[in-house]
Amino acid sequence: MAKKGQLKKNASKRTKQQRDYDSSPAVKKRRAMRNKARREAIRNGTAKKGDGKDIDHKKPLRSGGTNSEGNTRVRSRSSNRSDNGGKGGRPKGSKNKR
Repeated sequence: MAKKGQLKKNASKRTKQQRDYDSSPAVKKRRAMRNKARREAIRNGTAKKGDGKDIDHKKPLRSGGTNSEGNTRVRSRSSNRSDNGGKGGRPKGSKNKR
């Protein structure tokens, strides 16, 4: 059995690719920024641990957005992930479901 942090002998090619991608410095930095935004929202009282909500960045981190309070908001997981960051999915705030 593989130890923590190791790949199984029969790990798929996709699993190996994902592990390489997730361990790249740029991805680690973005993940740390998202985690920091979540911690700040919990500290401010706008989110709770285990509430099933996501912290949405109005201007995405990948587009140069920040973790400032004016750029973040709490949204349901499904609505935050369905709009694709405002890049091609339903517009943010849209009530029409496909």
